[in-house]
Amino acid sequence: MAREAKKNQVPAVRRPQLRLPELEPFVGGELESEGDYDGLEFRDLDFAGQEGRGSRFMDCGLFGVALDETRLGRVRLMDCVLEQVRGVGTQLAEASLRDVEVVDARLGGTQLHGSVWERVVVRGGKIDFVNLRKAKLTDVVFEGCVLVEPDFGEARLTRVEFRDCVLKGADFTGVTMKDVDLRTVASLEIARGVERLRGAVISTGQMLDLAPVFAAAMGVRVEG
Repeated sequence: MAREAKKNQVPAVRRPQLRLPELEPFVGGELESEGDYDGLEFRDLDFAGQEGRGSRFMDCGLFGVALDETRLGRVRLMDCVLEQVRGVGTQLAEASLRDVEVVDARLGGTQLHGSVWERVVVRGGKIDFVNLRKAKLTDVVFEGCVLVEPDFGEARLTRVEFRDCVLKGADFTGVTMKDVDLRTVASLEIARGVERLRGAVISTGQMLDLAPVFAAAMGVRVEG
């Protein structure tokens, strides 16, 4: 029995272990493409519309930074904290995030397709219409946040936990899941791709709530 219980456990997500060094204030004015930022604090800055493609941020803290239409494609974020960042239409396609914490973000229409996440925590805040198509997420936790119509189309999710968060209109079309934990999602609403939940764990209550969606995906009509 003990062996069977252990077999049915969901592997724990490996969370980032962040200890930022003493940070120096960023005084560079604007971002630069292919910029190299190490041990810097970006606080209450407005980077709207700026260009920082291919930049590397290591041991950095971004606090209250505005990222509206900021172009950060292929950016690399390593051992970083992003707290209360905000922005609409932020371009982060093919970004790489490793050992990152995102806290109380307010983002809309963020482009993260083709991005790679490893040991990332997204805690609190609200993210609307995020594009994560073909992204690779490994050891990622979404905790206490609201995700409105997130697009996970053809993404690969491995050891991803959605804890006490809200998922509204999620698109899982073509997604590949392994050890994805949805059991504590406060509100689970799947618009497309419910048939791709193989590799995920849901609760009994969620199973009952999703029964009409499962039936529709299978072409089953429920009457009476």
